[in-house]
Amino acid sequence: QVQLVESGGGLVQAGSSLSLSCIASGRTFSSYTMGWFRQPPGKEREFVAFIRWSGDRTYYADAVKGRCTISRDNDKNTVYLQMSSVKPEDTAVYYCAASSRGIGLRYSYTYDYWGQGTHVTVSS
Repeated sequence: QVQLVESGGGLVQAGSSLSLSCIASGRTFSSYTMGWFRQPPGKEREFVAFIRWSGDRTYYADAVKGRCTISRDNDKNTVYLQMSSVKPEDTAVYYCAASSRGIGLRYSYTYDYWGQGTHVTVSS
């Protein structure tokens, strides 16, 4: 069992940077691929990024590629999402998730555990 708690959301100005964290409980954090998803108001949840258990591979959605960095610290059971040059369309509830699977990691159904989400609002 893995419990995930996100933090770092809030109100940010367009063009600024955003930093989110997700702390996991459980001794097997390092064996999971970790992902970030987001759900904009009135829209479906969408993939943002994932990072493999070892941190040696990352993957980003086109909407955030070049503006976003996902990283993890397995010693701290924490995964991070940093986003620069934020836009109003980045407004969403951001969720971190953990997956024990090796494929399909852009899809929410492949993730076993989810956090409660943290709200991010980007003002123009």
